[in-house]
Amino acid sequence: MADVSLRLDAFIPYLLSVTSNLVSDAIASTYQSLFGLSIPEWRLVAVLGEDEGFTQQQIGRRTRMDKVTVSRATIALVERGLVERVPHASDRRSQSLHLTSAGHTLYDQVAPKALELERRIFESFDPKEVAAFSDMLARIRTVTLDVAGKA
Repeated sequence: MADVSLRLDAFIPYLLSVTSNLVSDAIASTYQSLFGLSIPEWRLVAVLGEDEGFTQQQIGRRTRMDKVTVSRATIALVERGLVERVPHASDRRSQSLHLTSAGHTLYDQVAPKALELERRIFESFDPKEVAAFSDMLARIRTVTLDVAGKA
């Protein structure tokens, strides 16, 4: 009989999750102390900093955050004057989200810090390793969405 025992320290999905949590925690503590942002809030700011006009539902799909998390982050950022809701042009029942002037200023501070944290995490790796890792993550994401039937 084949050995089918599960060992978490050798189970790749577990290792991905733990590593992701470690990276997120490191980033979260930095963003919380420097900018007062939670992980969902900084993700929302980052998405809107790249391309504005997303609905909360679109942000949830893009970031894989559930709608309650996106809603709470949106409320917090609106209350801080960093994000504004604008009636969606094609669907009057929904609203698109946009960074305010203060939100753009925050994004201009957050983005370089994000890139610096990424650089520090991956500086001991060869650039080819980082590129291969990034490609592999994209492939894992695609296959996982397919396996889960969410492609």
